[in-house]
Amino acid sequence: MGTVVEAANKGASGSILQKRNPTIVFVLGGPGSGKGTQCANIVEHYGYTHLSAGDLLRAEIKSGSENGTMIQNMIKEGKIVPSEVTIKLLQRAMEESGKDKFLIDGFPRNEENRAAFEKVTGMEPSFVLFFDCPEEEMERRLLNRNQGREDDNIETIRKRFRVFLESSVPVISYYDAKGKVRKIDAARPVEEVFASVKAIFEPKNEKAD
Repeated sequence: MGTVVEAANKGASGSILQKRNPTIVFVLGGPGSGKGTQCANIVEHYGYTHLSAGDLLRAEIKSGSENGTMIQNMIKEGKIVPSEVTIKLLQRAMEESGKDKFLIDGFPRNEENRAAFEKVTGMEPSFVLFFDCPEEEMERRLLNRNQGREDDNIETIRKRFRVFLESSVPVISYYDAKGKVRKIDAARPVEEVFASVKAIFEPKNEKAD
């Protein structure tokens, strides 16, 4: 079963990226926490490059590459795409961008993803941006969103929320123990949430604490 990982490994090397010593921020939050909107704001105001693991997997499938076909087949068969494959796609995107500040959105989804990212890339995030939002508020937002997404019905929303809690909370706890989690109350209006985001991303030298 090494083929998918081997295909993902082609031409990807952690050393190029490590030499650049990039700033990596993991962005986590449940469905409807508003992290997508805030990522767009961070990109616009602070020049970060936004990378979504899901988008990269979809783009790879669409490209029709050997790797993309294998990913598509795994998804069709209900198998989980190995962490290494997703990580190599993230790594390649970071290398090819030529940039050195990245927001990695919706990843790591679980402890296994997290451990694999550090092992494969030899890097850790500078910090983790966690958009903390109560389930009722996320539910309300998703139901109001009305984008015709079939996964936006109550049962599915609650299931997605449970999955997020079960898988992502251990990741948040791990980084929290290392003092790397920046928790934001995401239940507030977008502007207020972004004010909290700004306080994290802007240099503190103007304000003597």
